[in-house]
Amino acid sequence: MQYKALAAALITTLPLFAHAQTNVTVYGVMDAAIASEDSDAPGENRRTVINSGNQSSSRLGFRGTEDLGNGLKAIFNIEAGVALDTGAADSALFGRRSVVGLQGGFGQLTVGREYSPIASVAAATDVFGQGFYGSNLSAFNANRLTRRLSNSVNFKSAPMAGFSLLAAYSAGERATDGPSGNLMGVALEYAKGPFYLGAGYHELERLATEDDKELAFGAGVKLGDFDIKANYLSADQAGANNEFEQMNLGAAYTMGANKFFVNLQRNEIESGAKGDAWAVAYSYALSKRTNVYTSYGSMRNNERAVFGLNSSSTNLTPVASALGADPTAFTVGVRHAF
Repeated sequence: MQYKALAAALITTLPLFAHAQTNVTVYGVMDAAIASEDSDAPGENRRTVINSGNQSSSRLGFRGTEDLGNGLKAIFNIEAGVALDTGAADSALFGRRSVVGLQGGFGQLTVGREYSPIASVAAATDVFGQGFYGSNLSAFNANRLTRRLSNSVNFKSAPMAGFSLLAAYSAGERATDGPSGNLMGVALEYAKGPFYLGAGYHELERLATEDDKELAFGAGVKLGDFDIKANYLSADQAGANNEFEQMNLGAAYTMGANKFFVNLQRNEIESGAKGDAWAVAYSYALSKRTNVYTSYGSMRNNERAVFGLNSSSTNLTPVASALGADPTAFTVGVRHAF
């Protein structure tokens, strides 16, 4: 009888032990493609390459939660980029995301390396999902808009009537006199039913004379099998005639396992550089986790511009001296998520 009583006591305590454990999930995306790229720069020929991440950046991640009781959870997420074409890791092992924090009825508070408030708006309003050549990721190149924040504290409120508030502070951690390098950012998102609206703002103390300012506005709507998304992205760095602006308008149509995409893009710099891109893509779902895809993108620059094309992990941009070059890219790939 004593053994039975001891066994019963152990059984009743098992849920308490399980309650205290951290639930960890291993996940990832593996994406590889054959691409034909032409920068159109003088002295450079079209080349065939094997790319990693033309639709989605290849990655390996770990995330977990621990229930602390009373609706409060401890959370963490670390995510590493992987180049499938070479097997190499990103220069920063967990440079994609590395955070720890708390989650509850108030929302979510994290510390570490996190996506910026503007990045959330840009991702939600890119019909390509920030993949394929011609995505809005080109707006985050060349020290324009800030996509990820190191040394940051981040807050995202719980949705209320469809609205969510995002706020972030990234410490520049400079010990010398002069500009701190600190970044402060906020965004407000509305997501309810088929509608999405978002707006974000960053202010970066990069120079002592004036702060850099970054803006993002975006909208999206799902109408049956159609998705329509548009955004405006701007980076105004300290100094004259260097404000960068990008506008995107895209649509997608889903028909069973088939999905068709198109996106139009305008890039401008206050100094007079202009570039217009158009891009198309097609994806076929072999299963819920695996798809094959193809995409094509083309950029037309004026005589002052060297804008390029970005997919999720690749960047095709002419060298700075190749003003007026018109890059094009075509790719065929396979993507698996787990």
